[in-house]
Amino acid sequence: MALRFSGALLRHTAFGGFLAAAAFLAPATVQAEEVVNVYTTREPGLAKPLFDSFTEKTGIKVNSVFVKDGLAERVKAEGAASPADLLMTVDIGNLLDLTDQGVTQPTTSEVLEKAIPANLRGANGEWFALSARARAAYVSKDRVKDLTAITYEDFADPKWKGEVCIRSGKHPYNVALIAAYIVHHGEAKAEEWLKGVKANLARKAAGGDRDVARDILGDLCDLGLANTYYVGLMRSGKGGPEQEKWAEAINVVLPTFANGGTHVNVSGASVAKSAPNKDNAVKLLEYLVSPEAQEIYAKANYEYPVVPGAPVDPIIAAFGPLKVDNVDLVKLAAARKAAADLADKVGFDN
Repeated sequence: MALRFSGALLRHTAFGGFLAAAAFLAPATVQAEEVVNVYTTREPGLAKPLFDSFTEKTGIKVNSVFVKDGLAERVKAEGAASPADLLMTVDIGNLLDLTDQGVTQPTTSEVLEKAIPANLRGANGEWFALSARARAAYVSKDRVKDLTAITYEDFADPKWKGEVCIRSGKHPYNVALIAAYIVHHGEAKAEEWLKGVKANLARKAAGGDRDVARDILGDLCDLGLANTYYVGLMRSGKGGPEQEKWAEAINVVLPTFANGGTHVNVSGASVAKSAPNKDNAVKLLEYLVSPEAQEIYAKANYEYPVVPGAPVDPIIAAFGPLKVDNVDLVKLAAARKAAADLADKVGFDN
């Protein structure tokens, strides 16, 4: 199934804890041929298979640092002496924050420009999306029989009063969705929509996305908003037998905006401003958009590839064709503060 877009391991430690001192003492030409240093907020379980595969293909060793929070701040503090070559993170807001903080550099690559749709990379090559996850509707199999098209606007329909489950409105997943709503309809209508969704909640907006499926199984609610890849984790058995039962209780529908498509957010990467091994960083980026690496993304974390035509995991493919929303990701990121403020204004989590 082709994914089509339209429109404009370590624990957080000191770098020296795992990178041999010889790598820093070696001549730059040797170092550039043999190593690439990655700072990543992506969980080690997903990143390691990608890095191992890259090393096997190229002979270039990947040294990675898992940075849970404050990636941009860390690289900025390290300054020109930073050993980071490539910065990997999740969420378009985090990608643009790297650029805004001045810790990335423009990258020119015919491979990247050909593989990644234009609206999923920075205009000057300062960031590149590598995978996507969709914000989906989890629907009770037992109690909701009409699975005709659902829009995001429908979540505020009074017919769902007392039937909606969702995590915190301040969580980045939902902030991004609210921001997309603002881009589509404006702040006033987004505020009205948020009030409607809040009025339909079956419980306080809290917990995680998988808890939505759990609460649907428990007959607490019939409808919820959560990411697609969690269904892959649950149905595959990776979350354990209890979570398999949660996943069995739901159907997954890919909602759309009334005048758009399904909301997606992305993971991505940027070449660090002071990258000592820039060429190898670009080689790693180019590998990450290869069919092989895109398939690893799809299998390891049940995400959608960003490269059209790359395979989607069968669990995710079963949800049907994904019509990706045409909202400009840069505009979406710019609306995030307003989105978070709206969640506070309407007391969404109260």
